[in-house]
Amino acid sequence: MEAEKKWADLTAAEKREQRYQWWLNPDVKFSSREAENKYRERALRFIQAYRVEKPDKVPVSLPVQNWPAYLAGTDLYAVCYDYDKTRDAWMKFHKTFDPDIAVIPALVLPGRIYEMMDYKLYSWPGHGIPKNSSGIQFVEGEYMRDDEYDLLIKDPSDFWMRTYMPRVFGAFQSWENLNPFTSIIEAPAAWFIPYTTPELQASAQRLIDLGKEIAVWTKMLGETSQWAQESGYPAGRSLLAKAPFDTLGDTLRGTKGIIMDMFRRPGKLMEAIDVVTDFTIRQTIAAANASRAVTAVFPLHKGADGFMSPQQFEKFYWPSLKKVVDALVKEGIRPELFAEGSYTTRLESVNEFAKGDVAWLFDKTDMVKAKQILGKTCCISGNVPSSLMVTGEPRQVKEYCRKLIEICAPGGGFILAGGAQVDNGNPANLRAMMEAAKEYGTY
Repeated sequence: MEAEKKWADLTAAEKREQRYQWWLNPDVKFSSREAENKYRERALRFIQAYRVEKPDKVPVSLPVQNWPAYLAGTDLYAVCYDYDKTRDAWMKFHKTFDPDIAVIPALVLPGRIYEMMDYKLYSWPGHGIPKNSSGIQFVEGEYMRDDEYDLLIKDPSDFWMRTYMPRVFGAFQSWENLNPFTSIIEAPAAWFIPYTTPELQASAQRLIDLGKEIAVWTKMLGETSQWAQESGYPAGRSLLAKAPFDTLGDTLRGTKGIIMDMFRRPGKLMEAIDVVTDFTIRQTIAAANASRAVTAVFPLHKGADGFMSPQQFEKFYWPSLKKVVDALVKEGIRPELFAEGSYTTRLESVNEFAKGDVAWLFDKTDMVKAKQILGKTCCISGNVPSSLMVTGEPRQVKEYCRKLIEICAPGGGFILAGGAQVDNGNPANLRAMMEAAKEYGTY
């Protein structure tokens, strides 16, 4: 309790510095003094970039998603189901490329777990798409009907459990027959009557089985992260979060539904955005504090140029996202906003943060304008094209990176990164990115 009071008394800047100290000084036993020195050198390099300061050189975040699997001679299907192969492939990647920051396979979808859940929102190799596919696919759908806004607004937890989850998890379809938890008052035996059905008993057993499988998977992730840090590679200490509009547009209503709602029921949409904003703040802060995270990464989907007008962006998208970002900044958490697609026309609108509070990762945004508009207050990173990483020659990649560094590195606050993650390609292009930072990115 005393520790909580002390944390509550810290300013936002002090909380962020404490998170940086947790990152700089992890609770690991380094494999050697050299590994310890390398770890702190690399972590400090990123921290200084996030502070919009000059590190010793431009840090590099290699755009690798499932690439380590293929570099190890296996494929995505194999590492989705064989956790030993996953761990071995990602460890081999570090030994081969010696990256500036750890590459952890947290986004490799554990196939058995998702099969056990009968998850409807993704297709992955061997489940909905061919085994030789190198990525996963999001299955767009209208998982919340247009007449269900009031259910979400009045009780989001109940809506999620008894309406949304039965639709997206085949294993929990029977949950639509559950009684609401708020109906438990006294003499609660009758509340559990639905569990007399074989379907709900099966779902309860599935939760137990899931827990056992997830324990195996998270053990592998923990071992990989621990090994990487002990070997001198700082893990990112990050978690994923979503813009409130994207939670509604991706996860619930789908693209067609959310577009229609902006015109047909804007009032209900705004009410729902407020509800989602509030629980996004609570849940993200709680998760970050539990894991001592430094960063919350927001992949921004539906706010990009061309998806909605500037007026719609200012009304439906940005205010709720900014409210979330502001709340995280107060807690010392550094939001990293991954602007998928182009945000060139949005740059003036989003230039609202103090120095070092927020980082941006750009996909196809004009980096000259990004540097001019945001570069004095925000760390910016990106935007080496995935197409170049996959099909280009190393000399082309190196030249592209050189130009990026010349534009974005002056004054500090720049991380060389891909515009998006890459599943496979020419490994020499990864080395070309790192060489460019060494040759052209020294301060």
